[in-house]
Amino acid sequence: METTPVEQPEDGEVVRRVLAGEEDLFELLVRRYQVRVVSHVTRMVGSREDAMDLAQEIFLKVFQALDRFNPAYKFSTWLFRIAGNAAIDHLRKRRPRTVPLESPDPEGPGPFPPEQRSTGLDPYGELRNVERGRAISEAIQDLPPDFRELIALRHFAGLSYEEIAEVKKLPLGTVKNKLFRARVVLKERLSGEVT
Repeated sequence: METTPVEQPEDGEVVRRVLAGEEDLFELLVRRYQVRVVSHVTRMVGSREDAMDLAQEIFLKVFQALDRFNPAYKFSTWLFRIAGNAAIDHLRKRRPRTVPLESPDPEGPGPFPPEQRSTGLDPYGELRNVERGRAISEAIQDLPPDFRELIALRHFAGLSYEEIAEVKKLPLGTVKNKLFRARVVLKERLSGEVT
């Protein structure tokens, strides 16, 4: 006997129903977006622990401001705008970043998950991949906050250029130009590091 998957309501429908009194449905939106929001915020603030705390604050802000959501736009765009602003506020309040003297364990909890390993690499190849991943992560962390956010939105949150333009309230051409410049800066910082 085949079971048909239960169809989940669209984001806009969930928002409408939450505002109509079905507040428990908000949990559906949290489950739907929590991983992407935490990932996006982690890449912006550099700490998964801070990102987890911020994600709770972000979803609370979203819930409290749900009546101001404009259904003419995508819910995810609105959510990522709030998440980006919260991350930027956090960075402004935070003290200057310190760098530990010992390097973190590549298998341990860090700001970025360890790279996926291909099955045929020798230990040297694996070490080289870990070092590349670390160099890329550090280079992204050292970008100016606006470049870091654009890189995170595009390459880690998976938003399209158009969605980023909506989130950041920027013209599409400006988004493409800033992303291009961010990638150039990354490439310059990584020259010699990653081959």
